[in-house]
Amino acid sequence: MQDSIHSDKAPEPVGAYPHAKKVGNLLFLSGVGPRKKGSKDIPGVTLDDGGNIASYNIEEQCHAVFENVKLILESSGSRWENLVDITVFLTNMKKDFPVFNRIYASYFKENQPCRTTVEVNALPTPIAIELKCIATVD
Repeated sequence: MQDSIHSDKAPEPVGAYPHAKKVGNLLFLSGVGPRKKGSKDIPGVTLDDGGNIASYNIEEQCHAVFENVKLILESSGSRWENLVDITVFLTNMKKDFPVFNRIYASYFKENQPCRTTVEVNALPTPIAIELKCIATVD
């Protein structure tokens, strides 16, 4: 049995997919970025006239993406401590990984899920980070 979950607190998906799917006691989150609900604004991002990234603050984006993950987990009947696996997509590994890694460590002092971090050429919206998460549901 699969249950699709749409959070009323997290930013709207940018395509035809749910925020998460529950299968048994596992919760699979769709890719989560740092956008704010009800807005196309992205914390820490300045766009040029063409809609391209002119500058960005990876620290602000990290905090925003972690908050969005937390909102989806809570809407799905799970919680931050139930995260078991995280895939991180960064658009600039060399520049952003040290900052991301420091912030990540501050969020995962007790529970430390498995993690994979990869660099990608681009993400679907003008963001520098996206997370793909798996958690358990109590």
